[in-house]
Amino acid sequence: MTMIKGVAASNGIALAKAYKLVMPDLTVTKETVEDVEKEVQVYKDAVASTAKELAVIKEAASKNLSEEEAAVFDAHAQILADPEMETQVVDKITNEKVNAAAALEEVSNTFIMIFESMDDEYFKERAADVKDVSRRLLANLLGKPLPNPALIDSEVVIIADDLTPSDTAQLNKNLVKGFATNIGGRTSHSAIMARSLEIPAVVACKTITEDVQEGDFIILDGINGDVIINPDEDTIKEYEVKRDEYIAYKEELKQLVNEKTISTDGHQVELVANIGGAGDLPGVIENGGEGVGLFRTEFLYMESADLPTEERQFEVYKEILEAMEGKPVVVRTLDIGGDKKIEAIDLPDEMNPFLGVRAVRLCFQREDIFRTQLRALLRASVYGNLRIMFPMIATVQEFRKAKGILLEEKDKLVAEGIPVSDDFQVGIMIEIPAAAVLADVLAKEVDFFSIGTNDLIQYTFAADRMSSGVAYLYQPFNPSILRLVRNVINAAHAEGKWAGMCGEMAGEPLAGPLLLGLGLDEFSMSATSILAQRKLIRSLSKAEMEELANKCCDCATMDEVVALVKEASGQ
Repeated sequence: MTMIKGVAASNGIALAKAYKLVMPDLTVTKETVEDVEKEVQVYKDAVASTAKELAVIKEAASKNLSEEEAAVFDAHAQILADPEMETQVVDKITNEKVNAAAALEEVSNTFIMIFESMDDEYFKERAADVKDVSRRLLANLLGKPLPNPALIDSEVVIIADDLTPSDTAQLNKNLVKGFATNIGGRTSHSAIMARSLEIPAVVACKTITEDVQEGDFIILDGINGDVIINPDEDTIKEYEVKRDEYIAYKEELKQLVNEKTISTDGHQVELVANIGGAGDLPGVIENGGEGVGLFRTEFLYMESADLPTEERQFEVYKEILEAMEGKPVVVRTLDIGGDKKIEAIDLPDEMNPFLGVRAVRLCFQREDIFRTQLRALLRASVYGNLRIMFPMIATVQEFRKAKGILLEEKDKLVAEGIPVSDDFQVGIMIEIPAAAVLADVLAKEVDFFSIGTNDLIQYTFAADRMSSGVAYLYQPFNPSILRLVRNVINAAHAEGKWAGMCGEMAGEPLAGPLLLGLGLDEFSMSATSILAQRKLIRSLSKAEMEELANKCCDCATMDEVVALVKEASGQ
């Protein structure tokens, strides 16, 4: 029995055999072949094997995916059978006397480049399909078959170096009981996605792919960040009980869907959700969300190679505002840059993009894009309770400039006879330490603050939150962060404004007592975290947590803070 310590990324307990999702090295060495006919046959045999593989994958996928989603494997089969591709590969083997793998790599790269350069969106999308098919075919040529989640037919815990958001989104949660990765952090996209899907996850395990063998029995503790390899019977029984207790706890939480979040001494706060689009709204409602505290509009810009039109954006914003039926919806304006790039905007290459042209800074450089988004938001404002939020504001001048552009577009719409609400709020994300320190000045000009702890923590500690090498500096409970948060909340309240938090910290059980005590008005989090935080806050006294928070702000280390919170809240 071996225990690996990682970072708890998504709550839950999983017990199942390991499925290693490790991509083989598909590096191709170009070689000269003498028997070209034999090499052509090698290629054709690999094509036949790949075709059978795709058929099996499609059959397995059709049990878990919709007919439309499973149809992608039909497209892959068509690409594999394309006579033009086969002819070019065979000609290259025959005329240049090169091995099949090298011939395939050169031909497929050419096809991919041609498709990617086309203007038509349909053909551009085919480039990704060619990449998938050629990679699978190449793996068979090299005798290194790819792992296939679609073929999973029993309960497993996935072990991988990392999982992309698309990998995570395609997991069948009925069979994939959890995942553990070498790298990542609690705020990485795959971790956030895992919480949304309610799949237990432990990340930043460093050597998990080396320590685990295919088929090993795994206990995954997504609550404490532990991975236990080949546990003994007593440990298995212990964690089976913990798993059943956690499932019962989740059922208990459902009773709080329609309840208010009120402390034992009568103090009420709002629990709202972070979303990426209208598709996330059912989860918000099912989990008792009292509104949307962060709509990440950049996903609108990522869904196509072209910029979203004003009309397209208007329809999405209108749909979300109407669906929330008067509950507040905080929409963050375009936040591109850093680790988020989109095809339609050519971002400059920078030494450190997290400190460069991103978010509102990019919007100031591309006012055309910014003004289009603001017009769409303003037009939608009459359909619900809209709150517009500017990200990455560092100075008072930046806020004034952004709000000035917003008001210019409002005046233009009114002049055009287009209805615009006079009742929407305008605020900023506090994610840059400079803004947190100057919150008392900014509070005089904004309608609200929303603290983005993911970036505030990484900027305060000068530590990339995506780097496992400095993961120890992701310290949301460090007294320095708590003091910044306290300063922001107090500054807002001094001017009669409200303060929220839309970073992952807002949904952390350990953060609940502290944020309640610091006076946070609105907690925005993954929808699946809402009920647990509601249950916790309803068991706490605001007055007692205020005393706790003040003590914690005077601590020296995060460990001291965590110990105090656990003692006071019984966690």
